[in-house]
Amino acid sequence: MTRIQLTELTAFVAVAEHRSFTKAAAQVGIALPTMSQTIRSLEDGLGVRLFNRTTRSVALTEAGDRLLAEVQPILDGIDRAIESVNLFRDKPIGTLRLAIDRSASQILTARGSSPLIQPFLAQYPGIRVEISIDETHGDIINARFDAGIRLGHRIERDMTILRIADDFRVLTVASPDYLASHPRPFVPTDLHGHDCIRCRTPWDGALHPWSYAKGNQHSEIAVDGPLIINDIDLLVRVVLDGGGVGRLPEPLVASHIAQGRLVSVLEDWSTTKPGIFLYHPSRRQTPMPLQVFLRFVETWRKLPPRPAAA
Repeated sequence: MTRIQLTELTAFVAVAEHRSFTKAAAQVGIALPTMSQTIRSLEDGLGVRLFNRTTRSVALTEAGDRLLAEVQPILDGIDRAIESVNLFRDKPIGTLRLAIDRSASQILTARGSSPLIQPFLAQYPGIRVEISIDETHGDIINARFDAGIRLGHRIERDMTILRIADDFRVLTVASPDYLASHPRPFVPTDLHGHDCIRCRTPWDGALHPWSYAKGNQHSEIAVDGPLIINDIDLLVRVVLDGGGVGRLPEPLVASHIAQGRLVSVLEDWSTTKPGIFLYHPSRRQTPMPLQVFLRFVETWRKLPPRPAAA
């Protein structure tokens, strides 16, 4: 197998997995015209069409389906063979691809954790880290990620899970300006008289009710308001600007509360959410970049927190 043939087959698998020339080119790290030319060259060499292309979609032909079934395991085997050589190196090399939930990344930053990625790269200069902010909770295996980082422990089956941040409270907050013109809520049902900023979850598009607990009492409120948002960072800014009442993770709003920019209401009523977890497939050989990253995270978890930002 020549280098050109291997490059063509790698490009073919990328397009087949993404069903997109643009996304495949971005993954492989080549220009879109080069990706298109590489696939045309492969099709010309094989004498068959591998993809049916339209302006809106890319689909495998029957020949493409057959080639993918045969080639993908071979390329995976090549990756494993190259990866095994890492065991004999003084410093591991390779690429670590991480899919990180946006909320998880913001909480890790806001709660005063020590930096994670930069010290890892400094310790392992031969490893390149690619981070994708993943709002969809998609399948990391099909998307060819090595691991994911997500809020909560509800992870797909056949995954190995590592906790990297503790549980946290979800607080109901508003700005002092908003509370100056609206009565302060003392029980969850008081929220029916407020402009509640609702958040549509990016992974399922749902608008969930606000759940509360106080001792053995539980309450679930279908709040309402003029604004619906699907980005937690924008939600924080809107609440800070006096746009209404929001429900947000404590690590994201603790500094704002301490500085008087936000006020926590319903203090006796709150919800505790599971922490942040790293997860990765458990039924395949763990690539060396992921192996050393997992060991690094275990050490990182024991570091003292850095001073919280004002």
